[in-house]
Amino acid sequence: MIIARRLIVRGRVQGVGFRYFAIRAARKCGVVGTVRNMADGSVEAVAEGPADAVDEFRRALERGPSYSHVTAVEESELQPTGRNKDFKVVF
Repeated sequence: MIIARRLIVRGRVQGVGFRYFAIRAARKCGVVGTVRNMADGSVEAVAEGPADAVDEFRRALERGPSYSHVTAVEESELQPTGRNKDFKVVF
């Protein structure tokens, strides 16, 4: 079963390579979607794939890259669209 989730990652997550960490994690986990910096200093990731893969991706985001400090990950369910064929940064 394919699911989609929007994940808002808070903490020290901009300027530390977080988006590129998210790309590597998504590809390793087997999810597709997007990641972007938000104006409030958070990072938004939209991930779509099998439920266990999306859960694994969330756990990776909770850890983050070595220079980050994740304080919270807010999650909301979305309807899968099937539009994304890979995982990429959007601006």
